[in-house]
Amino acid sequence: MSGFVYMMSDKPRGVIYTGVTSDLQARVWEHRNAVQKGYTEKYKAKNLVWFETHPNIVLAIQREKSLKRYMREWKIRLVEELNPTWLDLFERIHEVKNAYVPHENTLASGDYN
Repeated sequence: MSGFVYMMSDKPRGVIYTGVTSDLQARVWEHRNAVQKGYTEKYKAKNLVWFETHPNIVLAIQREKSLKRYMREWKIRLVEELNPTWLDLFERIHEVKNAYVPHENTLASGDYN
């Protein structure tokens, strides 16, 4: 089962929520419809602005944990590399190809673990 790491936002360079799931389309729908009360509902972060595909959920969880340690500006750069205008990618989930491929030095540094 593949996994996804994703970021939700309220506006360009606004609030950024980082999450992980095995079903990206369903999880984004849950955020948009406030199925679970929490951060994204409180801060109106309803736009899917970035995501990565991983071969399995375990690797996706590891990547999410590493991303949550990064500074906000680094996350903004990551979003803007894939999505410079911060468009909502929800309708384009199946079109966007952004599979994470760790660099050899990333694996050596333990960033993906």
